[in-house]
Amino acid sequence: MSAEQPVFAEERQQKILAMVNAQGRVRIAELVTLLKVSEPTIRKDLSALEEQRLVRRTHGGAIATHSQVERTIDARSDLHGAAKDMIAKACLQEIGPGDSIFLDSGTTVQRIADQLDQVHVNVLTNALGVASALADKPKVRHTLLGGSVRALGGTVVGPVAVETLSRFTVNTAFISASGFTEEGVSVADVAEAQVKQAVVERARRVVLALDSSKFGVQDFVTVCPLDRIDVVVTEAVYDDVRAICADHGVELKVV
Repeated sequence: MSAEQPVFAEERQQKILAMVNAQGRVRIAELVTLLKVSEPTIRKDLSALEEQRLVRRTHGGAIATHSQVERTIDARSDLHGAAKDMIAKACLQEIGPGDSIFLDSGTTVQRIADQLDQVHVNVLTNALGVASALADKPKVRHTLLGGSVRALGGTVVGPVAVETLSRFTVNTAFISASGFTEEGVSVADVAEAQVKQAVVERARRVVLALDSSKFGVQDFVTVCPLDRIDVVVTEAVYDDVRAICADHGVELKVV
């Protein structure tokens, strides 16, 4: 039995590593169920993988050490669609008549724009899809930032966009991200991150709208620490995420 145990451990760790690389993160609870071993065994496996710098341990699981491969906006738009619709609907409750808001280029935030037609608001955006969705809504005044068009994200980015943002102040910024850990909010692209960083600086309040698949994922570039986020709106949450939000004074809304 003792001679076979290392083989079993190695095979199990390879399965764990494959899951992390495919999903960006794994949770101990799901590994216990999937691999039919105890929680201490999974923790040992994750520690062994971390020692090899193949994964990084987090509260309740592990994340990939490499950044996520960025998908096109069309490829992302239908992922977790039901969750994104619920999150967008909840975000609408954060908007009041006469508000000035920023909507970024995330596919969850795009759904806020799709549903935003009940109140008179001023919208600032760097997202081509958001601007298009608001074009025929008479109650919504919207301004599209100038700058360089980034086709992969359907966004306007670059120094012109960042400089233009400095002229505006909004009540609430609705932003998205591809990663959320205790270290902060992250995305795959530097130019996208720079615009989001500028938005965070110009907003009185920042609402992070993201589905639960982003929790535990650390992407290429950090946008801001969690202390700069006021509210997180999501459809499902784990206890470790609740604890992280509480530690950083972030209001958590689960829909």
